[in-house]
Amino acid sequence: MWLLLGFGLVFFWAGSTVDPAENCSDDGRECAPWLVPLAQGFGALVALGAALNMLANPNRGSLLDPETGDLVWWQGRIGNSGGDEGRIHPSRIGKLRIVRQDESADAVHLYDREGNRLFWFSEEVIPWPHDRWAAQLAAHWPHIEIERID
Repeated sequence: MWLLLGFGLVFFWAGSTVDPAENCSDDGRECAPWLVPLAQGFGALVALGAALNMLANPNRGSLLDPETGDLVWWQGRIGNSGGDEGRIHPSRIGKLRIVRQDESADAVHLYDREGNRLFWFSEEVIPWPHDRWAAQLAAHWPHIEIERID
């Protein structure tokens, strides 16, 4: 999204600095003054779309709740609606499994101490690289087993 925002802003800025009347060759044969406002409008649309997406649609993610210490994750969140959400205190986490896949992203699964897989927790809710995130979690809570399957 950051790349789209930057791309849109560059086009919007370029359209703002170029005078459409002067956007012609010296002999007047190559002249397309309509391209300048089109590029500016395109840039504004792309930048606005990227900014609104970043602002209003953190539809999946995770965090450590500072009040309870719980690991909280969510998917399918739109605006203020909760979406699919789960939470567990790290002391109740038993295992984090990272399954390597050849053609697609790695799969990540979280299990409690009883061996139950926790719903809605996947590779989409944690930052990449998953190994680093898992190592940081295990460094703070050493009882968490990190299982890597190749």
